[in-house]
Amino acid sequence: VQLQASGGGLVQAGGSLRLYCFATGRTVKNYAMAWFRQVPGNEREFVAAITDTGSRTHYLDSVNGRFTISRGNAKNSIFLQMNNLKPEDTAHYYCAARDWATMTPSITDYDYWGQGTQVTVSS
Repeated sequence: VQLQASGGGLVQAGGSLRLYCFATGRTVKNYAMAWFRQVPGNEREFVAAITDTGSRTHYLDSVNGRFTISRGNAKNSIFLQMNNLKPEDTAHYYCAARDWATMTPSITDYDYWGQGTQVTVSS
């Protein structure tokens, strides 16, 4: 499975971005997927996860209510709608997939990773 993320960019505080991640090589429709983020010098941090069907989601407390994770119609892609962005959301965002339908916030539970996309929020 190869994951390709896009949609990052530079935005002012209070603005919005929509990240997109799609899978190639093998379908991930039966896999849980997630977004993580990382700032240089810090550990990679869980942001949001979604089950294989998209019926359940889970968020980092600080993004809950501002970010929304969803799956594409073919279930082979995910989105992250980010609203009311804050400077502390600035990071490199990575999408990930795991060989299970159930979601988890643990970085070690994910088997496949994309190259990420940079999000920069100016104050």
